[in-house]
Amino acid sequence: MPMWLQALMWGTLAGGALVLGAGIAWMWKVPPKIVSTVMAFGAGVLISALAFELVDEAVEGGGLLPTVLGFLLGALIFVGSNALLARAGAKHRKRSGGSQPSEKDSPGSGTAIAVGALIDGIPESVVLGVGLLAGGAVSPAMLAAVLISNVPEGLSSTAGMKKAGRSPAYVFGTWIGIAVFSGLAALLGYTALENAPETVIAFITAIAAGGILAMLADTMIPEAFEEHHNLTGLTAAVGFLSAFTIHHVGG
Repeated sequence: MPMWLQALMWGTLAGGALVLGAGIAWMWKVPPKIVSTVMAFGAGVLISALAFELVDEAVEGGGLLPTVLGFLLGALIFVGSNALLARAGAKHRKRSGGSQPSEKDSPGSGTAIAVGALIDGIPESVVLGVGLLAGGAVSPAMLAAVLISNVPEGLSSTAGMKKAGRSPAYVFGTWIGIAVFSGLAALLGYTALENAPETVIAFITAIAAGGILAMLADTMIPEAFEEHHNLTGLTAAVGFLSAFTIHHVGG
């Protein structure tokens, strides 16, 4: 299978995990503590993946300076975008409770939530495509991290959308669209950087890593802590160790 097609396939598969989570939340009422437990586990998995799969490899491939600058830029881009989206009604887009506003309460919030969910998922997909450049195959640890984290993201967000009165067409149209864009982002990450210098690849990888960490701190971890409380840290630690183990076994 051509490498560009693999990038498209893995990115779409990773985004498809959001649709799976959405389907579960739409069909069944999942207890909040289960949602928060899986969310905390997924956060730990992503922290491990960005540390060992993204930042560490970016430093080794392109050096410390491009990695540091890229990481800070990624965090700034996400935080800035998140602040603008929060004003438009997307602040609680990953919350499973009644925090999400309805379109009646906050006109335009539906679009903001959809855009916010897209911004959350793009960095993860880009690094899947970039990872194919370095190893010639998708990283098992990074793929597992994105899949494991995307299911509870889709589940929690959809539970909140459902309580806010969003229609099935909006909910599933949003997640299916993001799955498609995730595949395209992975494809872009591979094709646009196929012949790029290692410093540029390190810079782009670090941008994605910075954005992912900012996303975790702003959205996933607060949702996990809201219900899980004292066990959030332990569950995240187990997620971290699980991804760390996959990284070493796969490596």
